[in-house]
Amino acid sequence: MSPEQYCQEKCASSGSSFYYSFLFLPQERRRAIMALYAFCREVDDVVDECNDISLASTKLTWWRQEIERVADGQPQHPVGQALQAVNRDFNLPKEQLLEIIDGMEMDLQQTRYLDFKGLSLYCYRVASVVGLLAAAIFGYQDRQTQKYAHDLGMAFQLTNIIRDVGEDARRGRIYIPMDELKRFNVPAADILNAKYSDNFTALMQFQTERAEQYYAQAFALLPAVDRKNQRPGLIMAAIYRTLLDEIRRENFQVLHQRISLTPVRKIWIACKTWIAG
Repeated sequence: MSPEQYCQEKCASSGSSFYYSFLFLPQERRRAIMALYAFCREVDDVVDECNDISLASTKLTWWRQEIERVADGQPQHPVGQALQAVNRDFNLPKEQLLEIIDGMEMDLQQTRYLDFKGLSLYCYRVASVVGLLAAAIFGYQDRQTQKYAHDLGMAFQLTNIIRDVGEDARRGRIYIPMDELKRFNVPAADILNAKYSDNFTALMQFQTERAEQYYAQAFALLPAVDRKNQRPGLIMAAIYRTLLDEIRRENFQVLHQRISLTPVRKIWIACKTWIAG
C-alpha cells in the first residue's frame, strides 16, 4: 500500500463527514487534504485509543519527531511520507502541524474546562489550525479567508462536542465549560451518568446557538473571490449544520447515543452544496 493509498483508506474508514467534501477536489488537492486529515486521525487515535497516558504521551512525542523528519525529508510513517510529498506543492508549516499535536496532548492533561476561554484554545489547536491548513490547500486569494477558516474550524469542533457529549463522558471527559454547567444547573454527574433534564436541554440549546454563531461569522467572512475554491469547507458546513438540526430535532438526546447522518444523506448534501457553489 502506497502512502497515498494508506491516507485514502484512513480517511474513508473513519466515516467522517469531511471525507465526502474531499471527493470533489482535483487530484493534487485531494491528495494533500487526505494526507492532512490522515495525520489528524493518527494523532487523535493515539489519545482516544490508548488508555495508558504515559504511552499515549510517548506516541505523541514520536509524532512530533515525525513532523520534524517530514521537514527534513526523512519521514518514516506512510502519513509522514504523504505529507512530505504534498509539501512540495502545498507548504504546510510544521509549526501548525505541531500545534495540532499540542491540542491532542491537552486531552492527556485535562478532562474539564473551567470556561469557554480555556475551551477556545483547545478548539483552536485541534480544529481551527486544521481549518487554516485546509483553506491553504483548497486555495485562496484574500487573506480574510484565514479568518473564515478559523471560525469555521471553531464551529466544527463545537458541533463535535455537542454530538459527542455522551461518548466523551464515557471516557471521563466533559468539554462543556464548568461555569456553563453551573449556570444551567447541570451537575457534572448528570453528564457522566447520562441523566437528562430540562436544564440539560437548555444547556445544549445554548451550546448549539454558540456553534451556529460561529458558522454565521465564518460565512460572513468568506470573500466572494474565494468562495469557489473553498467549496469543500462549505460542504462540510452544510453536513455539520444538518447534523445540528438533527440533534435539535432529537431534543439533544446525545448522552446515550451518537446521532449521525447516513452516508447517502451526506453524499446528497455534498452534491447539492457543490452544485450550488
